[in-house]
Amino acid sequence: MAVVVSLINMKGGVGKTTLAAQLAHAADKKGFRTLAIDLDPQANLSQSLLTPEQYAKHLRNKKPTIVQIFDQYFPSTGEYTSPRPLDIKEITIKKAGYWSGSKLDLIPSRLELSRTLKNPTGKERRLAKALSRVADEYELVIIDCAPTESILTDAAYFASRYILIPVKPEFLATIGLPLLARSIQEFEFENSDHELDICGIIFVHSSKYSEGPEGRQSIKEVKAEASKHGWHIFQTPVRYSASYAKAAREGTPLENTSNVHYYVTAEFNKFVEEFFTRISLSKS
Repeated sequence: MAVVVSLINMKGGVGKTTLAAQLAHAADKKGFRTLAIDLDPQANLSQSLLTPEQYAKHLRNKKPTIVQIFDQYFPSTGEYTSPRPLDIKEITIKKAGYWSGSKLDLIPSRLELSRTLKNPTGKERRLAKALSRVADEYELVIIDCAPTESILTDAAYFASRYILIPVKPEFLATIGLPLLARSIQEFEFENSDHELDICGIIFVHSSKYSEGPEGRQSIKEVKAEASKHGWHIFQTPVRYSASYAKAAREGTPLENTSNVHYYVTAEFNKFVEEFFTRISLSKS
C-alpha cells in the first residue's frame, strides 16, 4: 500500500509546491511508483509537472481533474451525452514525470476546485475513498495542499498517513504552526481511528536574506514551537538557489535544470534521503 504524505502549512508562500514537485521527481528517479495530487485550486503543482503549455492544453480539451473526485461524477461532454460515475484512473495523467520511463502519475487541479469550499458538506472523505481504489498501485502519494483551513485540509488529513511542513525562516514563520497544530489535534480528537503523524518540519530558504540574523531568529522560534508538539525537524534544510524557480519554469527535476550547481543538488538529495527514512520508504 502507498505511503501518503501531504505538504501543509497554514501560511502561504513557503515553498510547498516547489518541494512537492521535486520530491515527486526524486521518488520517480528512485523507481518508486509515485502519484502526485494537486489539492490547490491555483494548480501550481499541475503546471510545474506538466509545464504551463501542457496544462493549458489539458484544460482546453476538457479533461477531468481532481474536481471530479469531489463532485463524484464526470459531467456530460460531446463524447458522453450524460454524466458518468467517477473513475479515478480516468482523472490520473500517466507518466507525467520527466524521464521517458517515468513512474510518476499526476492528478491535476483547476480553479473550479474552489467551488468545493462553498458546499463542503459530506465531501471530506471523498479523496481518501478514491485513493483507496488505487493505493496498491503506488508506493508513494504526495499531496500538495492549499494554505487554508478548509474541507480540502480535512480531505488531505483523511487521505494521509504523514504531514510534511515546509517553513520559510522569516518574520512570522511560526504564524501557521499553532493553527496547524490545533487543526490536527481537532481532527485526531474527532477521528481517533485514523493515524496521522507529522513526519517533520523542513526549512525552505527563499532568499539569502532568510539565512541571515532574521532567519536564524525565525528558526529559533520555529524550533521552540516544534518542541511543544514533539515535531521532528529535518537536519538538512533546502537552502536558497535560483535553480528551484528555474526548475519549476523548465518543468525539470532539480538536477536536470540548466546551470544548476552540484552543491545544490547534493544538499537536496541529502534531504530526500532523510525524508524517505522518516516515512520508512525504501527499495527492497
